[in-house]
Amino acid sequence: MHADEADTDAGLVQRLLRAQFPEWAGLPVRRLASGGTVNAIYRVGDELTVRLPLTAGGAEGLDAEARWLAELAPLLPVPIPTVVGMGEPADGYPWAWSVHRWIEGEVLVEGRVARPELMARDLAGFVTAIRKADLDGGPPAHRGEPLADADAETRDAIEALRRTDEPFDADAILAAWDVALAVPDWPQAPCWIHSDLMPSNLLGAGDRLAAVIDFGTAGLGDPAVDLIPAWNLLPSSARQTFRDCVDVDDDTWARGRGWALSMAVIQLPYYRKTNPVISANARHVIEQVLAS
Repeated sequence: MHADEADTDAGLVQRLLRAQFPEWAGLPVRRLASGGTVNAIYRVGDELTVRLPLTAGGAEGLDAEARWLAELAPLLPVPIPTVVGMGEPADGYPWAWSVHRWIEGEVLVEGRVARPELMARDLAGFVTAIRKADLDGGPPAHRGEPLADADAETRDAIEALRRTDEPFDADAILAAWDVALAVPDWPQAPCWIHSDLMPSNLLGAGDRLAAVIDFGTAGLGDPAVDLIPAWNLLPSSARQTFRDCVDVDDDTWARGRGWALSMAVIQLPYYRKTNPVISANARHVIEQVLAS
């Protein structure tokens, strides 16, 4: 997916564990299929996962993430990752890495939510809980800045999309983006947000939200970005339920739609030939935003 990403395999994970966590060295290791773009994920035995960042940027802040996961966990209504080990560069692998407890659940997929009204309420419960987290000293969230800070990258991506054979009207996307940019910025103090509530970071069990994973982007910012499941996961029939339960004003909702659109149009030209999960979701989001 990335020109500079590290090569990883199960053998590397076994060697790293043998050298740094020998208590887990005898467990079977297998790579998990994932639409994620930051880490290669390996299941280790029945109770653990190893996350190997694919790029240097993905390895930044792992210690801080572990700290905030521990502090956020008791404040949230669903399980989130628990870090049980921090690994060091070795055996040709150049960056820090981590070991997490396994969390049961199935990765959610757009268009496959069995009871979307229930999922909308569960997602809203998570979004409202994290934004109420009273934890001092949090880092700036990725995408926690004003929407206008993403303008140049978004416009470049729209032009890149125009040059592909994707069946989207670039002018209609630009018009929707301009509408989002005209919305006033978040006027209050930044609050805690996850900032990457993509379906691939959401686990379900039965009809309910089972866990939220991948907090590498979490921190303080505009809560609008945590509204993106309204367009990247939930069907239009459940969108109003989600909005009612997260209790946001019109401007915040409109900025959330803008973030969903920006993320999708940036993702699609970049991942359309390398990550079918992300590119399919990006197409879905663009369709949903333009339809709304």
